[in-house]
Amino acid sequence: MILEPLPFTPGQGIPDPLLTELTALYATNREFHALSGDFPDPDDIRPEQVAGALAGELVNPDVEVLLARGEARLVGIAITLARHPDPRDPDPWIGLLMVDARRHRQGHGRRLARLVEDRFRAAGRSAVRLAVLDTNPKGLAFWTALGYETIDHREDRQLGRPCAVLRKELRTAA
Repeated sequence: MILEPLPFTPGQGIPDPLLTELTALYATNREFHALSGDFPDPDDIRPEQVAGALAGELVNPDVEVLLARGEARLVGIAITLARHPDPRDPDPWIGLLMVDARRHRQGHGRRLARLVEDRFRAAGRSAVRLAVLDTNPKGLAFWTALGYETIDHREDRQLGRPCAVLRKELRTAA
């Protein structure tokens, strides 16, 4: 699996073939989108909605959208945040990690999470955080299996949804 930054040019958007791939990936994750409410109809996710959501993320210069490819196919996406808006929070965040649902339970999520952690580690970061919706027990199980620990419970900053905040120390190889 390789990670590559999303090719995005303000004013030009995401290239159409890639936007088609991304929309297909988002559409496979109906269950997650039904929980999150990120899209008006989780059964009808449209390219312009995906493009708008990603463009909205990229207005923050600390956000990076990473595409995960395996065997030349898009298998996942990760959205990271180098600095949290709260100055008391020193850690970078994983805002979204999503794998094509047709490829769940094949190790792609674990590999993608590890690659994101490696990027933070290489940047000198010592830990990473993320939030999991309280209504997403599968997500919580996934992240805790990867060594993330719940450190807080609070509402998310954008939509006020109840979440568990998780953190993982990024140990370096000795």
